[in-house]
Amino acid sequence: MNRFSLVLSLSLLAGCGGTAAPEEDVEACEHLKEGPGVSVTAAKDASTALPTVNEPHKRHDISLVVESNGGARGGLVSYASTAEGDYALYLSVDVPVEVTDSAGNAVAFESTTGSVSSCSEVKSKRVLELGVGTYTFRFGPTPQPSVSLVVESAEHAH
Repeated sequence: MNRFSLVLSLSLLAGCGGTAAPEEDVEACEHLKEGPGVSVTAAKDASTALPTVNEPHKRHDISLVVESNGGARGGLVSYASTAEGDYALYLSVDVPVEVTDSAGNAVAFESTTGSVSSCSEVKSKRVLELGVGTYTFRFGPTPQPSVSLVVESAEHAH
């Protein structure tokens, strides 16, 4: 009985509004596990057109490029938001991520969690508010050669 109480308590604390797994978490987990996947190679810098990660309901498998002589990897991709609101970035590997708007201004994450309940594929979830426009996601530096990303509209209220 104590184990059941602990699981129930953790479930209630895990999500907004008392739900254990918000709809976007369930959907993102499904896409990370089953795809479909789109392969993308991150750009080393912004001197060329950045690859996009806009395809909805897809996992973007991003190959990171070597950024330094020390072997650290990273890279840039572009995301075009078509609606204002909260978005969640789900990552298969917990790597550093910075987001900037089209003017180069940093966009702060509202929250960052290390995982999502009942989904071992998600190693990091980061929620941020985006307006309509194009954003740059910078990954790294990291020793990881790649990261899978799913972007979902975060439907919960704050």
